[in-house]
Amino acid sequence: MSYLGVGVSPGNVPVYHGSNLKAVDRRVRIAELVLRCLICGLGVLAAVLIGFDTQIKEIFSIKKKAKFTDMKALVFLVVANGLAAAYSLVQGLRCVVSMVRGSVLFNKPLAWAIFSGDQLMTYLMLAAVAAAAQSSVFAKFGEPELQWMKICTMYGKFCNQVGEGIASALFASLSMVALSGISAFSLFRLYGGNKGGKISGRW
Repeated sequence: MSYLGVGVSPGNVPVYHGSNLKAVDRRVRIAELVLRCLICGLGVLAAVLIGFDTQIKEIFSIKKKAKFTDMKALVFLVVANGLAAAYSLVQGLRCVVSMVRGSVLFNKPLAWAIFSGDQLMTYLMLAAVAAAAQSSVFAKFGEPELQWMKICTMYGKFCNQVGEGIASALFASLSMVALSGISAFSLFRLYGGNKGGKISGRW
């Protein structure tokens, strides 16, 4: 294999710049941007639906207000989706800047940072959704063996809105899984040989 026209610098792999590579990278960046915008929107929606969900029920002349802070799993879900939305917004801006500049990712440390961040957020969101879903099942159906009553029979509106928030968080989590696959592709392609032509730039 010829290495003419290949530049090597610390922290970078041998770089082959060509129209094919740039076209592939553009498609990857567009898919990444769409997913990050989707995650940001769904994350905010889930956090708002659950965070602002309340219902007051009067029991024997005593008013009891149901809110998301009464269930720690919902607090975890709101925080996780807030973090995911903020993270996706920052990474989305990075994608926009790179697309405007027409640059291609060749820097290994940056690729590893993006990959690690995406993996961390994916596991965080999946864990939050799983915990909230389990708690919601107990609230919906109760647990007779432990004498836990069905909360949703009293707070129907509250439970319905929480369910909508969990559904939004689930779709955001699945989008994050897909996004982590894209970031893995962007990282590990740097360890393979790419064939191309002229230099276009890096970021």
